[in-house]
Amino acid sequence: MTTTTETTGTGPAPPRAPAVRRDVPWLAAGATFLAMLDATVANLAVPDLHVDFPGSTLSGLTWVITLYAVLFAALLAPAGRVADLVGRRSLYLGGTGLFTLASLACAIAPNLPVLLATRAVQGAAAAALIPASLALLLHDTPPERRARSIGLWSAAGAFAAAIGPGLGGVLVDLSGWRSLFLINLPIGLAMLLGGRRLPRAEGGAGRLPDLAGTVLLGAGVGGVALGVTQSQDWGWTDARTPALLVGGVVLAGLALWRSARHPVPALEISLWRNRRFAVANAASFLYGTALYAWLLVGVLFLTGQWHYSILKAGFASTPGAFTATAAAVVTGRLTARTGVRPAVTGGALIVAASGVWAVASLPAEPHFLTFWLPVGLLLGTGVGMLSTGTATAAALSAGPLRFAGATGLNTTARQLGGALGIAVLAALLPERAALGDYASVYLFCTIAAAGTAAAGLFLAVRPAKI
Repeated sequence: MTTTTETTGTGPAPPRAPAVRRDVPWLAAGATFLAMLDATVANLAVPDLHVDFPGSTLSGLTWVITLYAVLFAALLAPAGRVADLVGRRSLYLGGTGLFTLASLACAIAPNLPVLLATRAVQGAAAAALIPASLALLLHDTPPERRARSIGLWSAAGAFAAAIGPGLGGVLVDLSGWRSLFLINLPIGLAMLLGGRRLPRAEGGAGRLPDLAGTVLLGAGVGGVALGVTQSQDWGWTDARTPALLVGGVVLAGLALWRSARHPVPALEISLWRNRRFAVANAASFLYGTALYAWLLVGVLFLTGQWHYSILKAGFASTPGAFTATAAAVVTGRLTARTGVRPAVTGGALIVAASGVWAVASLPAEPHFLTFWLPVGLLLGTGVGMLSTGTATAAALSAGPLRFAGATGLNTTARQLGGALGIAVLAALLPERAALGDYASVYLFCTIAAAGTAAAGLFLAVRPAKI
């Protein structure tokens, strides 16, 4: 990100220590909270959406979640570059304004196609909020406090992602699925008012990221996700399924090829030459695959197998959000001394242990206190550690001048994993799922978490110095 120096008649003034504005952490946390909340808050809306749109299949309705994740993922990395070019304040205000308007459009959508289109716009706006908010946070934070600041920022995102299904269940039960998007309006307006008081920041020199590469990336990810999702309805032998899968891989490959040669790439893959950054991205991808599939299968299991009401399922999904937040805050404080490997590998092993517990003893009848609550609390602890560990590893390995781009690319990896996880879930769960079908999804999540733990072993043990 760009820094400025004051000048006098005798030359540049000595550099001053960054001044911490008290409103910046709250504005940054609000942005990541909104973006991550809407990635999961619609999970419990699927049954209510099916009532309003009875002609839609389960796999079709999951696109309300998947499409947000795909656009979010495809535009995160370019948004990081835009933050460095146009200035973090401008991107923050623009992203918040567009997100708020898209939320209103989602709330009043008259049919499913319009809802999907507005969710896509909402996902694009969310992509701008992540790098802009972190750039705002770190610009005025002294180096010795950056790891802790990232921990607080990650805690807001982890809390939002974990509490999303529970909050969504309560809102859907009380006011219907449209209320999921109306709640964004007062938060978005408050962020806009606060953002206008931020100091103006100059952008850097250069051009906007490669538009063609960005489109290729979004189309590639969307093609793979659609192919996996529709395999349940079409079957793996249907020509459309492999065509989408192969086509999506080819388009994503073209996006990478252009990014390797373009002067202003859609994906700044030069960052991947840093081994720690590449490993952090791999861990984030696998973590996102496990997390988003887990959060969605949980609410589907509660409502489909245990026959919980949407309200009851919402409350049952909430406790893990608090352990996730606590773990993220504590991890942010500890990584400055211990490094990121314990956070990433330890958190992933906790998530994997939760998965083993779920697969081994998933009960057909409700057992909230003896099964669901302890598994949820354990899972939340692992999620909080992973959120902070992967974000810290990515941001601190890139250096202060590339914070926004590095964070955008790392969150892209997590959202790509999330889109894949939701697609795999849709492929594994039939319309009338049995206990074994849910166990299969939990097994998939466990394998992805174990892969995250393995990736974490390659991260540096010693804390990063920036």
